[in-house]
Amino acid sequence: MTKSKKLGLNARRRRGEFLWGWAFLLPTIVGVFILNIFPILSTIKQSLYKTGDFGRSNIFVGLDNFERLIHDPDVWQALINTIKYGVVEVPISIALGLVLAVLLNKKIKGRTIYRTILFLPMVAAPAAIAMIWKWLYNSQFGLINHIFGTNVKWVSDPNIAIYSLAIVGIWSVIGYNMVLFLAGLQEIPKDYYEAAEIDGASGIRQFFSITVPLISPSTFFVAVTRVIAALQVFDIIYMVIDRSNPAFTKTRSLSYLFYEYTFMDKNVGYGSAVVVLLLLLILVVTVIQMIAQKKWVQYN
Repeated sequence: MTKSKKLGLNARRRRGEFLWGWAFLLPTIVGVFILNIFPILSTIKQSLYKTGDFGRSNIFVGLDNFERLIHDPDVWQALINTIKYGVVEVPISIALGLVLAVLLNKKIKGRTIYRTILFLPMVAAPAAIAMIWKWLYNSQFGLINHIFGTNVKWVSDPNIAIYSLAIVGIWSVIGYNMVLFLAGLQEIPKDYYEAAEIDGASGIRQFFSITVPLISPSTFFVAVTRVIAALQVFDIIYMVIDRSNPAFTKTRSLSYLFYEYTFMDKNVGYGSAVVVLLLLLILVVTVIQMIAQKKWVQYN
């Protein structure tokens, strides 16, 4: 076979591989565009309009909806509520998930059962979770007040209701975080721990000197995904807090506010502006995390 023919075959082979690669990627690309990119662009466009009668004849208002956001106390309160929820839920769920993963990564009897039990809340129906925790938090006949002999209004006191909901969030996602950390722990060579034991390092010293640094990529991934999910919290608030609840305004998140403006008040344009605000918040926090991870995440 001549050199020119070989070059021609190689070129056709590379072209074929290129086309097959795009053929496999195309369904995913189309799905991402239809399910993610197009709705985002449509929402941004809708935020520039005022909803017309019966959802038609929308009026272009430019940045008026965003100007209204700045002067809307409900939006600011919802923003504060969302940040409070995330500040409590994210770090505690990550810390507990890591500790449980380390404990259940050891060879202990029944660890598979323990892992399954801890992961069950992640696959449970949100409605069932809400019903259980509403009963546990009930100030008159709830199990928590009965056990501790208190009369705390866990979900009706405006000062503590958002933190009570954060506890539900922690309980719901701790199994998910644990599984991700377990996957990261499998990548740490056992030789490091054996060498540390020979040097006389305690279990706590091994945890902070070996486990925490080497599992930092998994920690970073969990932190990013949990922050995004926490800032979008909706279902727990919607199903646990009634509109007649005294703590309603102190627990309403930006996602809930979007639902209220868009589907209850039929103000799609203003509701879209709230979502754009939430999107910007998530983008800012994610960019900060991406920049900060260069200083503490160790990639082997």
